[in-house]
Amino acid sequence: MPPLRSRGGDILILAQNFAVKLAKRLDKKVTGISAPAAERLLAYPWPGNVRELQNAIERSVAMTRFEEIVVEDLPESVRNYRRTPLLPSGEDTSEFFPMHEVEKRYILRVLEAVSGNKTSAAQILGLDRRTMYRKLERFEQSK
Repeated sequence: MPPLRSRGGDILILAQNFAVKLAKRLDKKVTGISAPAAERLLAYPWPGNVRELQNAIERSVAMTRFEEIVVEDLPESVRNYRRTPLLPSGEDTSEFFPMHEVEKRYILRVLEAVSGNKTSAAQILGLDRRTMYRKLERFEQSK
């Protein structure tokens, strides 16, 4: 079986499942993972594979004060991991994108990671299924 880091879609699905199960066990109202926290989970290489992911999510659910796991709830190693520089170097602004483009790319990346399953993608993103469909329609119209 390939390492977790090479199975991007599995990371978010497993994280969501771990979060829901532990929230139920701890009687906390944690419904999902915020988009920025999900990005950090996807960027991290997970050398400890599924066990490390499970421990990270358990810690995050226990620590969170919100209904979603946010970046600040993640373990420091995940929170501070940088695969690439966060900001482009120098004065070149061509690497920046408008916020709607960042949202579009992120949603499409999550959708790709779950093999096009819109319901799963909506759950991972913390969106209502209808909201997900509206966003996808808007993306299609803006092509």
